[in-house]
Amino acid sequence: MTHPTPDPELALAYLDGRLNDGPLLAEAARLGEEGKGRVVTYSRKVFVPLTTLCRDRCTYCTFAKPPGTGGMYLEPEEVVAVARAGAAHDCTEALFTLGDRPEERWPEAREFLAAHGHETTLSYVEAMCRLVMEETPLFPHANPGVMTLEEMAGLRPFNPSMGLMLENVSPRLMDKGMPHFNCPDKDPQIRLDVIDQAGELHIPFTTGILVGIGETNEEIIQSLLAIAERQRRWGCVQEVIVQNFRAKADTPMRGHAEPLPAWFARVVAVARWLLGPEMNLQVPPNLTEHFEVYLGAGINDWGGVSPLTIDWVNPEQPWPHLQELAARTGAAGYELVPRLPVYPEFIDPTWLAPPVLAKVRGAIDEDGYALAGRAVPSPR
Repeated sequence: MTHPTPDPELALAYLDGRLNDGPLLAEAARLGEEGKGRVVTYSRKVFVPLTTLCRDRCTYCTFAKPPGTGGMYLEPEEVVAVARAGAAHDCTEALFTLGDRPEERWPEAREFLAAHGHETTLSYVEAMCRLVMEETPLFPHANPGVMTLEEMAGLRPFNPSMGLMLENVSPRLMDKGMPHFNCPDKDPQIRLDVIDQAGELHIPFTTGILVGIGETNEEIIQSLLAIAERQRRWGCVQEVIVQNFRAKADTPMRGHAEPLPAWFARVVAVARWLLGPEMNLQVPPNLTEHFEVYLGAGINDWGGVSPLTIDWVNPEQPWPHLQELAARTGAAGYELVPRLPVYPEFIDPTWLAPPVLAKVRGAIDEDGYALAGRAVPSPR
């Protein structure tokens, strides 16, 4: 590529298909190797769907359910049981996934929380993260939706990292008829503020974009640039997920077109170009049949992959078997290595609370990667 400095207009020309993608993909692969070498990481995790209740009404979601049709909270003993089962499968991450502030919408949520000594779901999240951190070998990674500064500060002593998908920076997606209508927690400015709060609190933070829900190519680029700006300001963004939309039955968007993998690879390559060689860039491997195509677009991580639990956000898309993931990654010339939910470059006292740092250091090798899970073959 003849433009070493990221150029949003040139990036748009690639996404619009006005330019051949060969130079873009080559530059993205070069940048990925410059920053990350030939190592591709993943996190062995279990999903902890703490509650499937939510106050938002996203038109592509099957995770959120109302009371009486699957909406529920996990009890503390269920949370610990999932984490311990994960430990038996060499998992290191307990991904806490849940709906946004269901107590604001559902009286059943308020009743459950009151019966367990909590006023808010975020307070219950903090208690359950502490339980997993102190009673199991796993590390919580809280992904509980929009959080206040005080709530994030309360979670920090029990989480080596946290996350919140930006999805897209455009408020247009909240208009009537759009996927985030009636979703107060999908306000992009509120979600950007959460990333800023992670920076203020020195929390390693995962975010990302969701591609294919009705955004324009310009809005994809604006979203990536907004993340890049937060990284320049705070340095807290440990990972960016570039996730392709998959249509789900029984949702209003069940007939919505999905991004084609060949075009989506361009989005991934543009993300690598705009975010630079040092960023950890992930694409979920269970959302594309021939997922190894993204290795040629500059990614260096497959995200959380579970040998035990389903993908609760995309339950119709099974995880690749870990041996298959290793084999297909190796066939492309990369080594698959397990990591913790916090990346090696963030394992220091600046980013991790003292009890978390001590536990993390006992679970990593000299390069900062996870000790558990090394039995999975990684052919080259």
